[in-house]
Amino acid sequence: MPTDALIRVEVCYARADVQAMVELKLPIGTSAARALHRSGLPQRFPEIDPLSSPLGVFGKKVDADTPLKDGDRLEIYRPLTGDPKEIRRNLAAQGKTMGKKPG
Repeated sequence: MPTDALIRVEVCYARADVQAMVELKLPIGTSAARALHRSGLPQRFPEIDPLSSPLGVFGKKVDADTPLKDGDRLEIYRPLTGDPKEIRRNLAAQGKTMGKKPG
């Protein structure tokens, strides 16, 4: 197969304690789900459910059957541990922010 028939994508997953990124060369038209499978990340991180984990490309949610393009970064999202609005409200009540220092 000629190399121009392949695309390069990154598959990324992050937890609070570890981040993982796998670079792959895949055939043109490879779906997000197939790239996830080929990355091996579901085997390394058992909490990733390849059938139901939400996926995105550069921060925008995509369906599992979305074909990837050369240079895409496929992101595997984790479930939220809390409602972001409620977390911000609680932090504001304590005089804190979500990682930003007051200006």
